[in-house]
Amino acid sequence: MAISDDLRKNLADPTPLYFVAGTADLAVQQAKKFADEAPERFEKVRQTDPKAVQEKVTSQAKEAQATLQAKFAEVIGSFDTDLKKLGETAQDLALRGVGVAAEYAVKARETYEKVAEHGEQAVKGWRGEVAEEINEIAVAVEPDPEPKPAESEAAEAKTDPAPKKAPARKAAAKKTTPAAEEK
Repeated sequence: MAISDDLRKNLADPTPLYFVAGTADLAVQQAKKFADEAPERFEKVRQTDPKAVQEKVTSQAKEAQATLQAKFAEVIGSFDTDLKKLGETAQDLALRGVGVAAEYAVKARETYEKVAEHGEQAVKGWRGEVAEEINEIAVAVEPDPEPKPAESEAAEAKTDPAPKKAPARKAAAKKTTPAAEEK
């Protein structure tokens, strides 16, 4: 029973779909940006001398190899022969690794939620729901101080069982029109 409840809850949650929509929207934005920059980059590549690139890569590779050999020699030379100290260092590194992994998990969750929120806004924009939300917020911020005639008529209808005449309703409708125009 708990599995079916969990399954229902997970299938009803739209957050993963919003995440996908947000990812797609961000990908489209990046593609547009790349499309705008692509002609300039292609021209730079065409104008680049292949020999200059090869020389640059070769020099960077030699520098990286020298740096790597120096670091390796430094690490090998700094190994402590004391096994107890080496064990403490390993334990300390493991604990640091767990801390870093937890930090990355939190950051990943935050990023997931931000992208899902972006996707939700994108989907609302695609549907045209953003304008509806603005209207809902405006109504919540500035509620009508006077009850609407329809609400007062409904309240009167509950207390007065006698039906109203049609001209009276038209008069009430005419009264609401200027109030609506003032807002």
